[in-house]
Amino acid sequence: MADPASTRPSTDLRRVLIPLALAQFICSFAGSNMNVMINDISEDLGTTVQGVQFAITIFLLVMAALMIPGGKLTDKYGRKLCLNVGLTVYGVGALISAVSPGIGVLILGNSILEGIGTALLIPPVYILTTLLFTDVTSRARAFGAISGMGGIGAAAGPLIGGLITTAISWRAAFVFQALVVVVIIVLSQKYVRDPLPADRTRPFDAGGAVLSALGLVLVVLGILLADDNIVAMLALVGAGALVLVWFFASTRAKERAGKEPLLSTALFRNRTSNLGLVTQNIQWMILMGVSFVVSAYLQVVRGYNAIETGVVFTAATVGLMLSSLAAERLAKRRAQRTLVLAGFAVTIVGIVVFLVVVGLSDSVWAFVPGLFLIGLGIGAMLTPSVNIVQSSFAEHLQGEISGLSRSVSNLGSSLGAAIAGTILVAAITTQPGRSYAVAMSVLAVIGVGGLVAAARLPAVPPSPAGSPAVPSQPRRPAQPS
Repeated sequence: MADPASTRPSTDLRRVLIPLALAQFICSFAGSNMNVMINDISEDLGTTVQGVQFAITIFLLVMAALMIPGGKLTDKYGRKLCLNVGLTVYGVGALISAVSPGIGVLILGNSILEGIGTALLIPPVYILTTLLFTDVTSRARAFGAISGMGGIGAAAGPLIGGLITTAISWRAAFVFQALVVVVIIVLSQKYVRDPLPADRTRPFDAGGAVLSALGLVLVVLGILLADDNIVAMLALVGAGALVLVWFFASTRAKERAGKEPLLSTALFRNRTSNLGLVTQNIQWMILMGVSFVVSAYLQVVRGYNAIETGVVFTAATVGLMLSSLAAERLAKRRAQRTLVLAGFAVTIVGIVVFLVVVGLSDSVWAFVPGLFLIGLGIGAMLTPSVNIVQSSFAEHLQGEISGLSRSVSNLGSSLGAAIAGTILVAAITTQPGRSYAVAMSVLAVIGVGGLVAAARLPAVPPSPAGSPAVPSQPRRPAQPS
């Protein structure tokens, strides 16, 4: 097969990046923009902070639970078809959310339909990027643009959502999402081409999809119950762990029987990729955790409105944009491992600075230094972590690793909102200062875990693995890790 990058003009490839990056932007935006609408939504729909937190977490959880099956479906039905179906489902969910009369309909539109749409559309974004951008420099640039837009979407979500909510209504923020989706669909139809044919005869492991999704759902729901019922929490987390063990056991059994499972166990035998997945999970856990904790604190404790809360988050957005825009230049000068290590170090320092400065001053400016450093650190490591994972595997495993990679990242987002949110909500009305400080401290400790994982990454990554059908793979220059 001809190299896709060599058969298409570079200008066309740059155009391809526009809809792909916008798709990642809007999905990340959806995961964080509701944080500044907590008061508006709860008052309008007659619910509580816990109710809005539940809706946010379920959205992130649905994405995480269905991302692996979504990635696998791209091989069977094609990457472009899955992208467009996902965008359509997402847009319908956004419109339902915009007219929701109660929290139940909001959960249906935002948490369920937008979550399903995201799980279908995000894996194709990363698979197409990996297949179309084949050399080190262009792939680093492409992942930099897409991951950067994802991080910017998450960081700028509070600001954009706050502007729309204050100027019009929180419902208009969902209309905005639907309009962006329409633009992406139009651009996708014009510029995006799938370099590989779909294989409709390829089997799909429905049983594995159910087990993997159920296991992840039970674990995160258990964490959400931590402040209400510790026995129920332990029961759900334990049940989720058992279901996931069942999933892996059934996967190995299917491989031994010569059947194609939902995920190849070869994905978990790559040490570099495994460590990269850990760093991805923790990055998004910190980003979404910080976003929820600070947003809730500003609105519930400080009494800030949506736009004021969003403006505070501009510091994180600026930091993230600066480091994301420098991703290509940094990738040429520094090893990917070095960038991930530096990113975690700066992020941890940012959380410490945030706690110290905000603890000493009631000024709104006290939030700026810490949030800026957090955004700067996370932006610096988003792209190299993605490149580490995607470049660890050959072409025929891209559907599976993309789904797994995005699932792990979105699981981090849902865990960040669940863990930090649970700590904060548990005592925000009685001990607001202490609960928010504890939640941020927990995120800093989690960041240390990411730093340790990054330190264990190899300085020089191995060649893409798992492709006996492509004999030239071991002799290719190593992709950036």
